[in-house]
Amino acid sequence: MENTPSRPITALQLSLRAGVAAAAAVVIAQFLELEFPIYALIAAVLVMDLSPRKTRELAVQRLLGTLLGATVGALLSYVLPAGPLAMGVGILAAMLLSFGLRLGAPAAKLAGYVCGLVVFAYGTRPWWYASHRVAETLLGIGLAVLVSLVPKLLGVKLPSESQSK
Repeated sequence: MENTPSRPITALQLSLRAGVAAAAAVVIAQFLELEFPIYALIAAVLVMDLSPRKTRELAVQRLLGTLLGATVGALLSYVLPAGPLAMGVGILAAMLLSFGLRLGAPAAKLAGYVCGLVVFAYGTRPWWYASHRVAETLLGIGLAVLVSLVPKLLGVKLPSESQSK
């Protein structure tokens, strides 16, 4: 979504949706006593778009990148000692694998980021951390997708909607 000064209603609606999805994700994550509710918040905000279709596209990329990065990071933790070198190798491996699987640049960047976190900071419990990242990301994504399905408050046409007709 492109935000211009002439689109304050669009900006308000997107901001409201992101805020609602993120707040709900954190409340549920805290209720479930998940370790890192901040990642549910991040996922909800980053995948939110006024277009439900675009939100779903971003959600799939984020989920695939998280799953791939968490898995690669956890596996590499068995063969590489935690530290900056392992982090760099993990990011390289996760991103190249993501591109090899044709997941696209957004998923590749996320895979590298998550893999780097798992390898660098959670070498002693990689699967524990990886599973929490996936759960919290799923929670944030799920709420963003649900909120994106709520009809827009005002009938503002997005540039992508008017071009597709």
